[in-house]
Amino acid sequence: MNTTMTTTASPTSPLLFSSFKPCLSSLRSQSHRINIPMNSRLRVTKLRCSSSAVTNTNTNTNTTAEDIFGPKRELSGLHSIVDTMTPPVRLAASSLIVAAALAAGFGIGSRFGGSRNAAVGGAVVLGGAAAAAAYSVSSCAPEVAAVNLHNYVASSQDPLLLDKDYIMSIPSRYGVSKQHQAFISELSHLYLRFVTSVLPPANEDLNGTEVETIIKFKNSLGIDDPDAANTHIEIARRIFRQRLETGDREGDVEQRKAFQKIIYVSTLVFGEASAFLLPWKRVFKITDAQVEVAVRDNAQRLYAKRLKSLAEEMLKDHTRGLVEENISRALVFLKSRTRTGGTAEVVQELNKILAFNNHLISVKNNPDAGNFARGIGPVSLVGGEYDSDRKIDDLKLLYRAYVVDSLSSGRIEEDKMAALNQLKNIFGLGKREAEAIAIDVTSKVYRKLLAQAVSSGDLEAAESKAAFLQQLCDQLRFDPQKASEIHEEIYRQKLQQCLADGELSEEDVQSLLRSRVMLCVPQKIVEAAHADICGSLFEKVVRDAIASGVDGYDADVKASVRKAAHGLRLTREAAISIASKAVSAYLSQLIINLVRRIFINYIKQARAAGSRTESAKILKKMIAFNTLVVTELVADIKGEPSDTPTEEPKPVDEVEKQTEDDEEWESLQTLRKARPTKELEDKIGKPGQSEITVKDDLSERERADLYKTYLLYCITGEVTKIPFGAQITTKKDNTEYLYLNQLGGILGLSRKEIVEVHRSLAEQAFRQQAEVILADGQMTKARLEQLDEVQKQVGLPPEYAQKVRDSIVNSKMAAAIETAIGQGRLSVKQIRELKEASVNIETMVSESLRENLYKKSVDEIFSSGTGDFDEEEVYQKIPADLSINAEKAKGVVHELARSRLANSLVQAVALLRQRNSQGVVSALNDLLACDKAVSAEPLSWDMPDELADLYAIYVKKEAAPEKLSRLQHLLGISDSAAAALKEMGDREPSVGAEAEEFVF
Repeated sequence: MNTTMTTTASPTSPLLFSSFKPCLSSLRSQSHRINIPMNSRLRVTKLRCSSSAVTNTNTNTNTTAEDIFGPKRELSGLHSIVDTMTPPVRLAASSLIVAAALAAGFGIGSRFGGSRNAAVGGAVVLGGAAAAAAYSVSSCAPEVAAVNLHNYVASSQDPLLLDKDYIMSIPSRYGVSKQHQAFISELSHLYLRFVTSVLPPANEDLNGTEVETIIKFKNSLGIDDPDAANTHIEIARRIFRQRLETGDREGDVEQRKAFQKIIYVSTLVFGEASAFLLPWKRVFKITDAQVEVAVRDNAQRLYAKRLKSLAEEMLKDHTRGLVEENISRALVFLKSRTRTGGTAEVVQELNKILAFNNHLISVKNNPDAGNFARGIGPVSLVGGEYDSDRKIDDLKLLYRAYVVDSLSSGRIEEDKMAALNQLKNIFGLGKREAEAIAIDVTSKVYRKLLAQAVSSGDLEAAESKAAFLQQLCDQLRFDPQKASEIHEEIYRQKLQQCLADGELSEEDVQSLLRSRVMLCVPQKIVEAAHADICGSLFEKVVRDAIASGVDGYDADVKASVRKAAHGLRLTREAAISIASKAVSAYLSQLIINLVRRIFINYIKQARAAGSRTESAKILKKMIAFNTLVVTELVADIKGEPSDTPTEEPKPVDEVEKQTEDDEEWESLQTLRKARPTKELEDKIGKPGQSEITVKDDLSERERADLYKTYLLYCITGEVTKIPFGAQITTKKDNTEYLYLNQLGGILGLSRKEIVEVHRSLAEQAFRQQAEVILADGQMTKARLEQLDEVQKQVGLPPEYAQKVRDSIVNSKMAAAIETAIGQGRLSVKQIRELKEASVNIETMVSESLRENLYKKSVDEIFSSGTGDFDEEEVYQKIPADLSINAEKAKGVVHELARSRLANSLVQAVALLRQRNSQGVVSALNDLLACDKAVSAEPLSWDMPDELADLYAIYVKKEAAPEKLSRLQHLLGISDSAAAALKEMGDREPSVGAEAEEFVF
């Protein structure tokens, strides 16, 4: 069939169906018809015919695979049972059911009938029923395979990326032939729905991607060409039937176009094979000429569509090229340092671009634009020389130059605004980028015009300063808010200039007032500027005066302070406020530094003390100093009464956090004692301050160690040594724990840090006693009760005590497990039992030991003499049990297999010479096991007779065909020689006198 596409315009094609005869009976009699229900058209998502092809324009991006192929089908009843059974299991179950039914029928017949004939009859009845049930189970397998095929395709993310091998493996999983009618019917059904979804509606033309899309799906689905061709014929038959059912002429024309499209697409999908795969003439009674007309018309429409698209792109490229030439010339003028009148030439080139763009827009908006060349429209630089990040700065420079020229007259006209908007679109500038450039240029022009108005006196002479400034903003189209910011900035600059000598004169005050009035600066902004600038200068003078000290604060310093307060025109209240803040900040910082130095001295003495008791006594002095001196001083600075200290209310989150910490106070005995109570507070007086701390002077660990030292002093009491090496321990009351709480405040420890110190100390005491109790790593009921008693004594929370117990037991168990692995007393099976008992092997056994155990297990498999090698067991289960990398484990297996291949053959020959037939079979089985792990090439041996003897012995001992076939390949024995050796089953193997060298 001639499918060549012509470029000439075709005359009006005759109706393709004009010569069709209504022979529906012949259509219905076709034996190869596909019985698939008619569904409405669907659309495909994410279909691409090639790496460079665009997505089908008819595609709906919201459509899923289920919309195309239908929803997933559910298996129920007998089908779900068949889905879970493999063919061997199904056959064995059927045989077992039939045998059981026969036996049951025979027994029932013997019991109730009392004769052999009755027993046989019962066996026949129940056996027949069981056989029928077994047949029903087997007959369901094709339907189950078809349902699984449908569900796989319907759940795919992209129908074009189906796994053909997986689809072809579905029938074999259920013991069904790939050519079974149910499976082929489902393949055809899926293919039909996909083709129907790809083809456009009858009133739309093809877009050129349908053929490659259908071919790709056909290949991924794995459907044969004859079955796919029958599907195309079925689609054409449906279109033909719809044409017969259409009563109006317009519908008849649409169906004719749809029929022509299926003929064209089908012809290209099957290529040269379409001549015998697509019997259009026999099925639809049409001529070869009509088929050629269908192919030609669709090809011409596609060709014309591609030509139009190409012409549109060429026109856009040409217009872009012309604009890029103007841009390049404008940039040359802009960047040339020796130019004269360069800005005018730049603007001239940009005006050419705008004029050209306006002309293109007018042509596009013309009522007869449909008769013009496609692609006429506004200019765009996308895809051209200036469509890059490196060129965008050049385009911004040109845009800035045009903005400057538009504002050169002191105002911007409406046509210039429209031109700037067009230029922004042509250059592809963002809205923010263009606005930033315009605001920057307009701000400079506004400042310039404002300076001219001030210098010429126009602004000062204006009756309304605000109206004058507003008019200035209007003619520049400038945001009044931006103008107010400029006014504030000008006023601040003016104020800083007047304060260059450190004071404001009468002339400066009048000048500032004049500027404020002309610029309409609000009083609030004026006050803020004076407070900021003048206040910072006065504060510096006051700080210098305070820093001069008692001796340095003389008459000159006093005069400078007064001069600054008067010269900066500050009110008395403002000057006193600034001065008081400076003095308060200075004195507060001075006191804080002094107190912190005293605290550090106490801490240094405590560290240098010779014993824990001495260190605690020094820390106790520091606590007393904080309570009696520092706390009173802080209260005086704040102006609070020393006898009634007030506490600020705590935020809600801090209250919630304190509530959570109270649980820790109740669980730990030492913390519970350190909690301040009303009775203890009344005994020792008010609590000490915690605002001045040494948190910034010491690290967290150092502060925690000091707190721990005093905590141990509270627990153990005061130890006094007496003669003859004896010592007396004096226990302390709970008052010491309240001092401990105050020490935590001085050290700047948070509640969480304090709780952690108490907890760690309790955990340390519990661990010491638990390690003695669990010395052998065995946990008994009596020991558990003993540990519970210890836990209550130290006050450690139960969850932390459990962690300590687990860590001790696990460490003991880990040592025992590693010893057992090292001595070879622990196998993979026992490891699995330990994991089932919730033992974490990964943390207890080092990775190297686990890898050695894996290597040993694989080596045992290769030397077992059975020839078995379970890939799932070796590559997945054992690595998972030992928590080692699967890929690394696979490499270890391959390395062992390659090394044992040579050893197994040498061992087999050695055992052959020793006439040890059973050993030969075991060695050859090991060889086959290694070959299963890593496929080997045929092995060579200097004495081929010995290889033949090995094969002969293996033939007598092993009857598995797959093993014999693989061993024949490895030993390099031909088929004829293998057959001869099988016939010579009684042949005694010859033994060589000398050992031969093994060569790969």
